[in-house]
Amino acid sequence: GLRQVYNAWCRRVPFDNVRKMLALRTGSPLPGCDATDFFEGWLEPGAGGPCWSGSNALYELLCSLGFRARRAAGSMHDIGSPNHGTVIATLDSAEFLADSSLLTYEPVPLAGGLHTYDDGVNRIEVEPDAGGHILWTRGPHQSFFLACRIFHEDVSHETVLANYENSRRESPFNQRLYALRSLPGRMILLRGNTRYERTRSGVSTQNLTPEELCDSLHADIGLSRPLIDVWSDCGALAASLEPPFGPAPPPPRN
Repeated sequence: GLRQVYNAWCRRVPFDNVRKMLALRTGSPLPGCDATDFFEGWLEPGAGGPCWSGSNALYELLCSLGFRARRAAGSMHDIGSPNHGTVIATLDSAEFLADSSLLTYEPVPLAGGLHTYDDGVNRIEVEPDAGGHILWTRGPHQSFFLACRIFHEDVSHETVLANYENSRRESPFNQRLYALRSLPGRMILLRGNTRYERTRSGVSTQNLTPEELCDSLHADIGLSRPLIDVWSDCGALAASLEPPFGPAPPPPRN
C-alpha cells in the first residue's frame, strides 16, 4: 500500500518552485504551509512545491490513509544543518523514506545495510551512517551523485514552517525556475530556461525560449495556463532566463 501511494505521488505531483517564486515576488505568504493549501494548488493549477511544503502534505496524506508516518529532515550536500524536508513511514518495525522532492518511485528502506534502486532512469543508494542514513541521488541534469544525510528525529509542523520561512532568505529555489516531473520511463527537469530529460538512453538537453519554457511548464510539468501566466507576469519568467547568482553549492562527495 505504501508503495502504491508513494508511486502515485511520484507520477502525478511535481516538485517545483512556481508558487514560491510567485509569493516571493508579490509579498504573499509562502504557499503550501498546510496540506489543504498544497493540494488545492495541485488539484486544478497542477503545481507541487518545494521540500518543506511537499513533505508536510505527503505526511498528512499518509496519516489520513492510516499509515504510521512522521515528518523528518535531511541535509542536502551533507553540510550538517537541516535544509531538506522529508517523510519517514513505519511498517511494523521497518522504516521507509518517502521523499516528496526526490521522487524515487519506491519508498526507500532505512535498514541496516546498503540498499540500491535502479530502474534505468532513477538510481539511488542509501546506507546507514553515524546514527542516520546517507542517501545518494542525482537529478536529470547531473552526472554525479549528491549526498543527503537523513536525520531520524521527529520534526514538528512548527519546525517545518520555520525552516520554510527561513528559506525566503537563502534557497536555490528562490531566483530561477526549478520544476521536476517523474513520468514512466523518463524524468523531466526545467532548470532556469534549460530542459533536461533523462531516459534509459541517456540525458538530452535543450535551451528554451520564453515561449517554449511556458509551453513546457504546461505540457511536461502539468501546470495550468492561468498559473503560468500569473507566474510570468510577476517577473519570475524573466528571472528564470538570468544566470544564477549566489554561492555555488558544495562540490559532490566521492
